Amino acid sequence: MKLLRGAARLMLTLLGWKLHDLPQRPAKAVVIGYPHTSNWDFPIGLLAITALDIDARWVGKDTLFRHGCGPLMRWLGGIPVNRREHTGFVERMVGEFRRRDRFLLLIATEGTRSLQPGWKSGFYRIAMAAEVPVLVGMVDYPRREIGLVSSLHLTGNEAADMARIAACYDGRAGYHPENASPIRLL
Repeated sequence: MKLLRGAARLMLTLLGWKLHDLPQRPAKAVVIGYPHTSNWDFPIGLLAITALDIDARWVGKDTLFRHGCGPLMRWLGGIPVNRREHTGFVERMVGEFRRRDRFLLLIATEGTRSLQPGWKSGFYRIAMAAEVPVLVGMVDYPRREIGLVSSLHLTGNEAADMARIAACYDGRAGYHPENASPIRLL
């Protein structure tokens, strides 16, 4: 793993990216990724996860896991989610947090690369029910920065919590900034 981590760090450095990390990470957390405005977020994000030695599972739309890609996506840490219907995903993830000693779950809060009126609330509901912090992950294309910038414990006051999260993203922009959804829960 050290060799893989070093290779990922070197690749990001050669591509001009700067990594951000927290001085200490909790064993369990919901990691949110924002903004998610381009297909490039996925490979750059996987490099960052590897470079930071983050043992995380990530959530992706179930269609990414079709047509032979499923085994590779699962090997990379992917967990498919069907966004078209209620499948008990939040409850299943809360169960995973309760069952495991260590679990980091990475979620792209917008749920898609296109402009939406706000963020999907699953990350918030999972973190609250599992009683785990939220790690704020970002990608900033103009500055070529990626990584973790904050660890927050949610209070249950959605407006206050979302304001704290929004402050962490102030001045950061995705590959297509016009597609970044407003930081508010739907």
